[in-house]
Amino acid sequence: MWNRRILNVAFGVMGGHGGLLLISVAVAMAALATPWDVAAAEEYGVVVERNVPAKMRDGVILRADIYRPRADGKFPVLLVRTPYDKTQESSFGMKGAARGYVVVEQDVRGRFTSGGEWYVFKNESLDGYDTVEWAAALPYSNGKVGMFGGSYVGATQYLAAIAKPPHLAGICPTVTASNYHDGWTYQGGAFEQWFNESWTTGLAMNTMRRRLEQSSALGWTKILPLRDFPAIESPSAVGIAPYFTDWLEHPNYDDYWKELSIEDHYAKIQVPVLSFAAWYDIFLGGSLRNYSRLKTEGGTDAAKRGQRLMVYVGGHAGGNDNRWVGAVDFGEKLPIDQDAITLRWYDWLFKGQANGVEQEKPVKLFVMGKNEWRDEEDWPLARAKSTRYYLHSAGGANGLLGSGSLSTTPPLEEKADQYVYDPADAVPTIGGSLCCGAPPPPGNGPQDQRPAEGRADVLVFTTPAFPKDFEVTGPVTLDLYVSSSAVDTDFTGMLVDVWPNGFAQNLTSGILRMRYRNSQEKPELANPGETYHITVDLWATSNVFLAGHKLRLEVSSSNFPRFDRNLNTGETQARGTRMIKATNVVYHDKAHPSALILPVVP
Repeated sequence: MWNRRILNVAFGVMGGHGGLLLISVAVAMAALATPWDVAAAEEYGVVVERNVPAKMRDGVILRADIYRPRADGKFPVLLVRTPYDKTQESSFGMKGAARGYVVVEQDVRGRFTSGGEWYVFKNESLDGYDTVEWAAALPYSNGKVGMFGGSYVGATQYLAAIAKPPHLAGICPTVTASNYHDGWTYQGGAFEQWFNESWTTGLAMNTMRRRLEQSSALGWTKILPLRDFPAIESPSAVGIAPYFTDWLEHPNYDDYWKELSIEDHYAKIQVPVLSFAAWYDIFLGGSLRNYSRLKTEGGTDAAKRGQRLMVYVGGHAGGNDNRWVGAVDFGEKLPIDQDAITLRWYDWLFKGQANGVEQEKPVKLFVMGKNEWRDEEDWPLARAKSTRYYLHSAGGANGLLGSGSLSTTPPLEEKADQYVYDPADAVPTIGGSLCCGAPPPPGNGPQDQRPAEGRADVLVFTTPAFPKDFEVTGPVTLDLYVSSSAVDTDFTGMLVDVWPNGFAQNLTSGILRMRYRNSQEKPELANPGETYHITVDLWATSNVFLAGHKLRLEVSSSNFPRFDRNLNTGETQARGTRMIKATNVVYHDKAHPSALILPVVP
């Protein structure tokens, strides 16, 4: 069981009005059961300074709260730069300062107490560089600066690291992306509609609340064209969320996105990284990519050798301090104390403490099904065997009552499967990787997929029940041969663990917009009726299909409102309103051996 750090805080205020606080902190540590937890640490009283100004190179003032040890001397700095109100980070500030760190918590440009104009991503490299160097020069800093935080706050770390501030010595990003086009705003060319609209709404809520008051909980997802989303629907809204408009105006992977991309600039990252990722997280693909590619593409040997990865369950879909994620209980071993793990890593990296970090394997995974933590030498696992599970049917794999099956036997001559995809009656999102507003019912994360599997526009392929445990750990891809009556449509895939009681637990999923089948930079419409060989990236998972469980694949053409609906017309997706039905075909015969490609662990 992962143990939580226990903090007993006694507050005493000196001065008034938020200037300087002196805080006495006692840290009591429970017996810690795993090497990723924290050993007993030195205790300090804590001094808090509020709204300390830092001038950026263009003169804009950003403000930070600073938590530091009430002691003489100089200490390493842990910095968080957030758009979500720096006061939300106060708990970590107290823990870190009590442990011997200067913790700097800054509102990013244009948010809360900081000056300037807010625009996602574009200011974070230069502002990050300037803030790191400012923090390193504080009178109580020893010149070593590390960063921490998740989601967009992970982006502020990677974008700062790309700028190579001399005093940045480590980062600890949690559930964040590697590319703000694919894997953040789009996936496989489809617009991440639920995330993009709910996140934008949250960021702009105070300004646009009256506009949305008349909408139902899901009302805004029905609005077409996408360009008329209420956050940007009027000229007066241009200053509220201009980035949303720009996202829609740049559906292709062009220079707008390349300038911001992390994965195009790995060689500029020169520091060690402790990455937290999560199964079911909306940024899982990028989190895993950051780890695996920095090991070979990082800008220094320290960066290449200094990669660590921990993958839990949930992230944006459920958090890290609860054994339940979505509809599934993952057991008492799942919850972790992420703050404690972060501080322990920095104790080793910045203070040279021999606390066991140096002896551990670089990767720690939570293996679902077995619901256990496991240490690994690398990601992906070298011992995982890429195995093709071929799609089979008698031409009627539509829905749970169809004839679809999966096996390792290649197909011979089989009739293709087809279905009609109607964007006016899209397959509903049931759980999965969702963020950031209250998710569509029944919730996010793992949920029972049987309501979707009962539809005729969902092809269902299932293995027999496994006679013994069967593990899949690593990247999952769907290799399909398809055609469509439309010039553009989508193909989706979902990997499912079917329990003996019938519960169909989604594990991971993906989508491909046909116009992006060859390139996300240069879209190409399809020729109706022509057969194409495509690959749908289903990202990754780690799951043991227990004895008696079955493995299932769902293939369809929509997952709404997580992704925007392809209207099948080939129009620009930001402005399209006209819908047509598409007859979509999946081939699985000797010449077209469609298959689910799984990393099977012996």
